[in-house]
Amino acid sequence: MAQIVVTRPLVHGALEGLAPPHTVETGPPPTGSELSEEALIERIGTASAVVTTVADPVTERVLSSCPNLEMVAQYAVGLDNIDLAAASREGITVTHTPGVLTEATADFTWALLLAVARRVVDADAFVRSGKFDRWETRTLLGMELHGKTLGIIGMGRIGSAVARRALGFGMDVVFHNRTPANPTIIRETNSRQVALDTLLRTSDVVSLHCPHNDDSHHLLREDTLATMKPSALLINTARGPVVHESDLVDALRAGRIAGAGLDVFENEPDVHPGLLEHERVVLAPHLASATVEARTRMGQMCVESLLAYFSGEDVPYTVRSQL
Repeated sequence: MAQIVVTRPLVHGALEGLAPPHTVETGPPPTGSELSEEALIERIGTASAVVTTVADPVTERVLSSCPNLEMVAQYAVGLDNIDLAAASREGITVTHTPGVLTEATADFTWALLLAVARRVVDADAFVRSGKFDRWETRTLLGMELHGKTLGIIGMGRIGSAVARRALGFGMDVVFHNRTPANPTIIRETNSRQVALDTLLRTSDVVSLHCPHNDDSHHLLREDTLATMKPSALLINTARGPVVHESDLVDALRAGRIAGAGLDVFENEPDVHPGLLEHERVVLAPHLASATVEARTRMGQMCVESLLAYFSGEDVPYTVRSQL
């Protein structure tokens, strides 16, 4: 029987089937958006396993300060918050929830895109403020997507799901990858692979779906943003640091791009004040995976990993690149 700590409440039923025989302790919501290292160490205590989120700092200090910790089950796909090298040194198994967020994130990408292109947030505020007194020819004009070019940076699971949805809108799809994409995906999405500068120069919408690493850090910055069309929109449901936020604000203020839809931020949860004040920016608090279905399945995958580990079976969803 293992002692398992869950760092914060999850959606109802997400961890169904985990206890008994194991004891599961779920912590209260943290004060503020994140736990500190000290709070996380205290919360894990003598537990054998912990279910973490992307807001939990699973650092070398945390891992080395929890003597009984054998497993970290990350309730997320991304692993930026976990020191994988330290986990490997400590002999701690790390799992995550790959593939589960694909459709939810692709849906939300389109929600942001449509909200920015058709000024949905502005329209809602316009009506609620009592300004709507008659139909007008020039009120809140937006961008029509049919016939436009969608540029996808990162044609993985989520990028290709976004591209499939673009077919229904009659958009042309181009993409940029560091490696050649699956030919089947190219056929299914009627897309073509291009160089990054070509994508930025020709796309009416640029949507980010690449991981955050040394190569993609500040991929969209002053010089690359300057390559985009003045009428183009930028959508980011990937990782905040892929975009240099101050440079994005400068580009928006100068009219070098037309708008942005952002679900993630460079210094999350802090948001650049220039984004908060810009009328052609739609902001969301990291909601791409926020469906009951996706969040429940994430919990189920954590349960599968934990039960397998403590039963001595092969552990699914293990992060293999810890060494």
